[in-house]
Amino acid sequence: MAALRVLLHAPTAEALARARRNARNLGKARPDAEVLILANAGAVAAALATPDETDPLLRLCRNSLAAQGLDNSAGLAEVEAAVVTLAERQAEGWAYIRA
Repeated sequence: MAALRVLLHAPTAEALARARRNARNLGKARPDAEVLILANAGAVAAALATPDETDPLLRLCRNSLAAQGLDNSAGLAEVEAAVVTLAERQAEGWAYIRA
């Protein structure tokens, strides 16, 4: 069986908290799984305000950063546009879960 590739989409602060829990749980249950948390909209400010052990899995939407006038001084990884990353990963066979 191929390793799981899971894309956790977090568009709100609450969804980000769920995505982080989901990522930790998935990592425990399937250590070989490839997991990506994609934060856009309201989740971006929450991600910057509350660092977490799952941050290496996190990608911030650059469009959301710009729209909200936020500075990624934490140096978290970014993607140009969440919608593009969501579509590309799904086309590559990643499982999509909205947290």
